[in-house]
Amino acid sequence: MAKVSMVQRELKRQRLVEKYATKRAALKEIAADESKPMEERFKARLKLAKLPRNSSATRLHNRCQLTGRPKAYYRKLKMSRIKLRDLASNGQIPGMVKSSW
Repeated sequence: MAKVSMVQRELKRQRLVEKYATKRAALKEIAADESKPMEERFKARLKLAKLPRNSSATRLHNRCQLTGRPKAYYRKLKMSRIKLRDLASNGQIPGMVKSSW
């Protein structure tokens, strides 16, 4: 089980990303537009830098929804390999069986 504080920190980052997504996208569009004057593009980049760092989507890290484990995460199932194996062994995931040969 991951520390509760780490899981809560990740949730806080997700809320910030959702809150600032439209503003961040608009500023990025202005900053990347070559047809706009250099001063306006520079001001957009300064405003972008003033936004909270945790509002950037690249700072998010996927975590297992059951345990909070940050590593060995399966995106499709939203859980770590360890919890996936436990649930599959108990027969709680439909269609998944333990292989043997």
